[in-house]
Amino acid sequence: MREFVGTMPARIEALPRDHRGFPVPWFVAWQDGKPLFPVLDPEKMRQALRHEKCWVCGQRLGAYKAFVIGPMCCVNRVTAEPPCHLECAQFAVLNCPFMASPLTKRTTTDDGTYKGQPIDKPAGMMIDRNPGVSCIWITKSFQIENHGGKPLWRIGPPHKVSFWARSRVATRAEVEHSVVTGLPILRKVAALDGPAGMKALDRQIGTFWELVDEVELPDIDLPGLMQEAVP
Repeated sequence: MREFVGTMPARIEALPRDHRGFPVPWFVAWQDGKPLFPVLDPEKMRQALRHEKCWVCGQRLGAYKAFVIGPMCCVNRVTAEPPCHLECAQFAVLNCPFMASPLTKRTTTDDGTYKGQPIDKPAGMMIDRNPGVSCIWITKSFQIENHGGKPLWRIGPPHKVSFWARSRVATRAEVEHSVVTGLPILRKVAALDGPAGMKALDRQIGTFWELVDEVELPDIDLPGLMQEAVP
């Protein structure tokens, strides 16, 4: 039996497993009885939108929604993935290979498909990197915006946030490194809107750091931390 970090919620325990014994998130597409982890099921996206279903377990959400996002999404408060239950979010950041290890890269192919199925690009500007740090952003509100026929979630004010890396609470140094290496991408996009865009981004960055200052993060530099983080 595969071992996992933390306690597996009953909602995730009820999910089907792959050949490794890993729970298959609800949003994953299937082919010939096998999960295609890089491919999301478009029908699941529609259900998440219409019925406020958890992106991880598929069950209905309550008043509070947990968005699992990277630090850059914390800055602009926009994400292309639906929210989930807090306990599902916590299990994901502790056990998902991409979120638990900064060295794990996204699955990509030259033709944009995986085993014959299209890897659909999300709405908005996707930063194609592993940020090394994940944030669980808990909120009661959000707005859904349509971008090219695809949804984007504009996340509401946080009730609580937490940062995670390597299957544990992230350190301050990890969060700072993720932000510093990601901001040039946001600045390049903001520059397209001229001085007004840059000024707006600077305000967002300042608000983000105020938020980080309110979170208790270990203020240490773990051995090999900066060498392992992916730019």
